Amino acid sequence: MSEGFVPPPYPYDRLDAFKAAGARLDGGLVDLSIGTPCDPPPRSVIDALASSGTERSYPPSIGSLPLRSAFSRWANRRFGIDLQPDQIAACVGSKEFVVTLPQWLRLRSPQRDTVLYPAVSYPSYEMGAILAGCRAVAVPCDATGRIVLDAVSESDVERALVLWVNSPSNPTGALDDLGAAATWGRARDIPVVSDECYAEFTWSGPPQSILQHGTDGVLAVHSLSKRSNLAGLRVGAYAGDNELVSYLSEVRKHVGMMVPGPAQAAAVVALDDDAHVAEQRQLYAERLETMARVLSDWSNVEIPRPDGGFYLWYRVGDAWAYAERLAAVGGALVSPGEFYGSQSADFVRVAVVQPTDRIELVARRLGGS
Repeated sequence: MSEGFVPPPYPYDRLDAFKAAGARLDGGLVDLSIGTPCDPPPRSVIDALASSGTERSYPPSIGSLPLRSAFSRWANRRFGIDLQPDQIAACVGSKEFVVTLPQWLRLRSPQRDTVLYPAVSYPSYEMGAILAGCRAVAVPCDATGRIVLDAVSESDVERALVLWVNSPSNPTGALDDLGAAATWGRARDIPVVSDECYAEFTWSGPPQSILQHGTDGVLAVHSLSKRSNLAGLRVGAYAGDNELVSYLSEVRKHVGMMVPGPAQAAAVVALDDDAHVAEQRQLYAERLETMARVLSDWSNVEIPRPDGGFYLWYRVGDAWAYAERLAAVGGALVSPGEFYGSQSADFVRVAVVQPTDRIELVARRLGGS
């Protein structure tokens, strides 16, 4: 009997061996390995979650009109773009959209089988390709973290089902040239999907979206997980090309991909409130500054501030040894760069998502304050 697909170990589970060392320290482990928001969402959002009255009925898979209209208003305020609600559809958090997209696109274009994605990136782009039975082709990134589209071979262009871009990047924080990516995809009839879940936390200039360069042939993916500390609600949206949004929303309707009604109602309140995002931006900016200073001194390396996102990304050499030592001395768990592609094995990623008092605890342990 032949052996079928065996899922690889989930990357972050491999850090479990380091947790005990941090847990033994006074105050316990401070987990900076996963970008899970720890600050509270607005009270108004929680109130909306509890009082929507939508618990008994099936929610629309595409997203309620109030939700899609709220995403439209937000996109106009944040990026200066005008989207109609029928150009927007809900997803059950952005990760499920990332991982399931290749199989839906493969059904649409069975003659194509290749998913292009940045070589230094969130591992779900590659895993989505693998789970769809597609070829996962990593496109090199330059020293700044930007994807190098000129490096894509003609044979891969001919087979390409989709190109993923991610700006601000997880893990590097780099800002990509989204206009160039959109132009590249249109010239080759390859859909370009831009993962923009960290756009609210752009430090170098204003937030950017690929949709500022037109909607033909492109989609942008957004999430409330990072923006509003609502990762547990699983609310995201994809928007852009009319035909792509229509096709995907119909396929996903048949699959039963639905954001729960109460979560949709709460998301409307969150999207219409920019004040809590401004407060969160300030918190992340302060935490990035603190951890960069402390870890630079402790590691004796210069740690650059990211152009976007809430991660520090820096070269350390033996990343696994570094992560183990940091857990033992500082009680902080961080991610080795190997999780984000073979091009980054000597880097580590530090997520400054923990509350400020926990960040300060790590600083004290490392002698930074």
